[in-house]
Amino acid sequence: MSGKPILTLNQFMRRGQVLAQYRSFLRTARKLPGGERSEIEELVKYDFRANAKVPASDEEQVKALLQYGERMLKELKQNVDLATA
Repeated sequence: MSGKPILTLNQFMRRGQVLAQYRSFLRTARKLPGGERSEIEELVKYDFRANAKVPASDEEQVKALLQYGERMLKELKQNVDLATA
């Protein structure tokens, strides 16, 4: 048996939401020109790694981070639309 804790259904579903949000950030950043793209990708990776330490059992914190991520993703999409217009 591995040392990883078993996730509840809600925790498992939130994990999927986190991964989907991460992919959305990277897909959106991919639309930017070279230098800006790599800078945004590094920031996204750094933030997600830093927040990976939040335990899945702290569902309120995970939910709050997801909501914050949604706001930041919306802002990034608006900025990408302006930069590529």
